[in-house]
Amino acid sequence: MNKEKLQTIARDLRKTPPRSPRLKLGGFVIAARMTDKARADLLGINGEYNFYPCGLGAYFWKFTGLDAAKFKEFVATGASDEEIDHWIRENTTQKDPKAIMKWNNEMIGLRLCDLSDGTQEYFETYIPQFCKPQSKVKFFFDVYDVEEGVL
Repeated sequence: MNKEKLQTIARDLRKTPPRSPRLKLGGFVIAARMTDKARADLLGINGEYNFYPCGLGAYFWKFTGLDAAKFKEFVATGASDEEIDHWIRENTTQKDPKAIMKWNNEMIGLRLCDLSDGTQEYFETYIPQFCKPQSKVKFFFDVYDVEEGVL
């Protein structure tokens, strides 16, 4: 692990939330957020944020075919966002630009009612407790952006 390099680029998630799941890296939504969480986890500055397991990350790992442990191993080298972008593009099993575009748009537009029953039940208490104002939560990604003050 290149701790020195990681320390210069990692977000301290005890003080600042990771990037919005809407931001792309390697052409995929969620990837920039997973990068922030991996860097912070490696340095022990992840606070309440988990790199793995992570419900949001599960969507990313499944669609891209990337292995979370290998991703984190690469991030540990101190790779920049540009290097991670390249690594994702080289290692993803999903290479079809139209499929990626469609998945990104589906993820951005995923409504709470489209989530599993268990996730919807979890959000029934989570959203009123942590998302202020909860009226801003219309889509799945809104949960993160409203809670973290992005929306």
